[in-house]
Amino acid sequence: MKRIVVAVGALLLGAGVVLAQQDVAVQQQNLMKTQGKSMYGVMLKMVKGEIPYDQAAVTAAMTDLEAQVVKIPTVFTPNPKEDVADANFGASQKIWQSKADFDAKVPPVSKTIAEVKGSVKDAASLKVAFDAIQAKCTDCHETFRVKLK
Repeated sequence: MKRIVVAVGALLLGAGVVLAQQDVAVQQQNLMKTQGKSMYGVMLKMVKGEIPYDQAAVTAAMTDLEAQVVKIPTVFTPNPKEDVADANFGASQKIWQSKADFDAKVPPVSKTIAEVKGSVKDAASLKVAFDAIQAKCTDCHETFRVKLK
């Protein structure tokens, strides 16, 4: 009887750990998706002319992006050791193998956003700002993001 109780307890504990890891991975993915909405759902669509230029939307997207980027080191502190089910991209284990390098990628992104934020006045200046921010984001994505599908 004790063996059964111990076995069931171990299974429940293991299931709890897996769910906790999934929660962490989902939080990490949600943070990146929120940033993606600002970058690609608003700014890139305006740059491409898919939606009309809207200064209020650009300002809101930049403000949101600026607020979200600084959260990256904290949200990516725990290593979930597994990816979100059915995700297209995931976090590379290189993040936790080189956490200082990963964290060092964030300030340049924040600095770039702060530098270009006030300069955007039209679609042309938005393209310049978008390209500058995108270059800093890509720098991290190339090293610390993996394609899952």
